[in-house]
Amino acid sequence: MNEPALAIGGALTRADVLDVARGRRAAVMPPDVRERVAVSRAFVDELVAAGEVVYGVTTGFGKFATTTIASQDVVALQRNLLRSHAVGVGEPLAPELVRAMLLLRAHSLALGASGVRPELIASLLDLLRTGIVPEVPAKGSVGASGDLAPLAHMALPLIGEGYATLEGDRLTGAEALARAGLAPLELAAKEGLALINGTQYMTAHLAFGLSRAERVADAADVAAAMTVEGLMGSHRPFAEAVTRLRPHAGARQVAQRMRTLLAGSGIEPSHAHCGRVQDAYSLRAVPQVHGASRDALAHAGAVLDVELSSVTDNPLVLSDERAVLSAGNFHGQPLALVADYAAIAVAELASVSERRIEQLVNPALSGLPAFLTPQGGLNSGYMVAQYTAAALASENKVLAHPASVDSIPTSANQEDHVSMGAHAARKLLEVVDNAATVVAIELMVAAQALDLRLPLRPGPGVGAAHAFVRSLVAPLEGDRTMAGDVGSLRAAVLDGSLEEATVAAGGTA
Repeated sequence: MNEPALAIGGALTRADVLDVARGRRAAVMPPDVRERVAVSRAFVDELVAAGEVVYGVTTGFGKFATTTIASQDVVALQRNLLRSHAVGVGEPLAPELVRAMLLLRAHSLALGASGVRPELIASLLDLLRTGIVPEVPAKGSVGASGDLAPLAHMALPLIGEGYATLEGDRLTGAEALARAGLAPLELAAKEGLALINGTQYMTAHLAFGLSRAERVADAADVAAAMTVEGLMGSHRPFAEAVTRLRPHAGARQVAQRMRTLLAGSGIEPSHAHCGRVQDAYSLRAVPQVHGASRDALAHAGAVLDVELSSVTDNPLVLSDERAVLSAGNFHGQPLALVADYAAIAVAELASVSERRIEQLVNPALSGLPAFLTPQGGLNSGYMVAQYTAAALASENKVLAHPASVDSIPTSANQEDHVSMGAHAARKLLEVVDNAATVVAIELMVAAQALDLRLPLRPGPGVGAAHAFVRSLVAPLEGDRTMAGDVGSLRAAVLDGSLEEATVAAGGTA
């Protein structure tokens, strides 16, 4: 960790979350934040000492909100809350997602409106510091009263229960704490509820999903430019005048990228008088299609930015106003809607990419050898690469069905409308993964088409992208297993190395 530590309790960016989640930065609680949290906690202690009835502090939860808890049982209430709500199922989340959840929960509590002790936040940061990763099953949240089940599993190791991994070993929570030199935490009033009443599962997934989606959008522009050159497509649809007359921000951005990527082409002059009037939409409307997806991702990112520095607890402890407010900041609807929107946007990037792949491999459309292979018949070339792209694009259509239009009431109808945002955020990652693979296939196939256009050569931008693809994937001279080729390019899409290589050659705006 060479970067300076992240101070929680102030502004938080997506880059901050990803850096801490990936182990690039530590996270600390500054003294002024600790003091702010302590003031909020003192107000809760005052209410408990006075015997005030406060939801989740001296009452049960959900349908049991009217059940008063005796003072001697307040601590047991918080411990039981974690135990009873840890009913998640499915495969454990990736460690980076769990680390993001830990940071996001600590940060939200550090904003000083949750009434917890500073020690609780410090304990969450201790898990990050020591490398303890709670075992959090992927499924079980309906995205309304917070991500209850996932956050309960995340919190159990704090009290020496549940499971966690440390240094690659799966341990009980107690064993993980002992190995790291930490002691189990005894929860005080309100703290169990504060740990699980939040949107951190959804937010962590959305942070990773949008970051990866933006990489896919960048790579899709590059792949489209390669395909335009490989198919000897027109550059005219990307003229500045076109998007000036319909000035959506995303379309203007993509049109500029296409102009830059295609600049200096040696292929375009060769077909200046070919007689073709129009290209297919998948080429001609790249700014409009890709741009609309970029606009959708930008909107989702704006919602995420707000959520990253929000208090999503309930009840809210406003010590300055001497008030405790039971409200709905835990509800995942804002995240659910934009996660669905982002999934649709990314699915469209895959869908239009698959159509360009078909343009490339179909000799009736490309004017190139069928499936871009020598000795067709003996070799199948990229025939089944298009099948795979079609399969993934079709799967995305299923995954893009919005989760947020569903609701099943919980807690005896006390929680009568839920967001299903956890489903929306989780499947966004699947859609992005599928789309990255489809775009990787287009990159591979478009590179082959450019090879077949030699001695005609593209300009520096597309040329740099082609060279980068060729650094990972050899030309197809005869049939071979291509799964590894696709995997290498998919990784290059998601880690940004394709974009970096293209930018370095001046291939982007």
